[in-house]
Amino acid sequence: MIAIHNLTKLYGSVIGVNDISVDLGAGAHGLLGPNGAGKTTFLGLVTGQLRPTIGRVLVFGEPPFGNPRVLRRIGYCPAADLGLGLTTPREWVRYLVQLSGFGAAEAAARADRTLEQVGLAAASHRPLATLSKGMRQRAKLAGAIAHDPDLLVLDEPFDGLDPVARHDLVELVRSWAKTRSLIVASHLLHEVEALDAGLAVILGGRLVASGTATEIRDLVDSMPAEIRVRCDEPRRFAALACGVDGVESVRLEPDGVVVATRQPTLLVELAVIPALDAGLTVGEVVAADRSLEGIFGRLVRLHRGATA
Repeated sequence: MIAIHNLTKLYGSVIGVNDISVDLGAGAHGLLGPNGAGKTTFLGLVTGQLRPTIGRVLVFGEPPFGNPRVLRRIGYCPAADLGLGLTTPREWVRYLVQLSGFGAAEAAARADRTLEQVGLAAASHRPLATLSKGMRQRAKLAGAIAHDPDLLVLDEPFDGLDPVARHDLVELVRSWAKTRSLIVASHLLHEVEALDAGLAVILGGRLVASGTATEIRDLVDSMPAEIRVRCDEPRRFAALACGVDGVESVRLEPDGVVVATRQPTLLVELAVIPALDAGLTVGEVVAADRSLEGIFGRLVRLHRGATA
């Protein structure tokens, strides 16, 4: 469905995405990365809004930039909020459908049908400015799918939603994706996992990992655990940690030490407890961040050849 080879996008001297190569087949895909990772630039290149600086992107076998044949087959839901003031959801969706080449009557019928599908029929004649965040997200989704695209691209569709609205939108997207292809960009791993999507992890404009959610987690779990020890004498503790079996690296920090080890329990028994017995003050011993941001950080270090 999407073939990307050595793709780079520059904004002057700033790198948006850097030398990405990946093939994405039909189905659901999650694009994961923290804010500023390059996700929106990547989606802009896939949806034909941006022209590559270097490399090539093909969607359905053709370059998407300036290509109506490809663009008609893509539905795009941007991360930015709809700042359309007095425009109603019905007017907004109808306009987008007409941009895809449908006549006025067909566009109106599709708008009404899709707004009902996303649960916004009752509010379809209200100004967008008067709707809640969740309702505006539904309006954006309706605008993305009303022309019946083959590929739906969603940029942070769940951002800022309350739990109920988020659940409803996840279920709606899951239902839609059963018969169509989907790319969802998010910084929340569990939301992408709920879509049963394959994963691509992007950081600093580079693709650092791809696979299923299980494969990504297995990759992280195969790496040494990072244990952060806050203490008053980091160098003395580092010397103790270096002698413990299973320790692969020790990194000094201003207020402590970060130890990469495959045997965390042994580290506590043979380094933390002896450090306390030797008179060191140990403020805390915690495992490294296991959130998506923490996983990304470890993947980046793995990508650069580090051991942890």
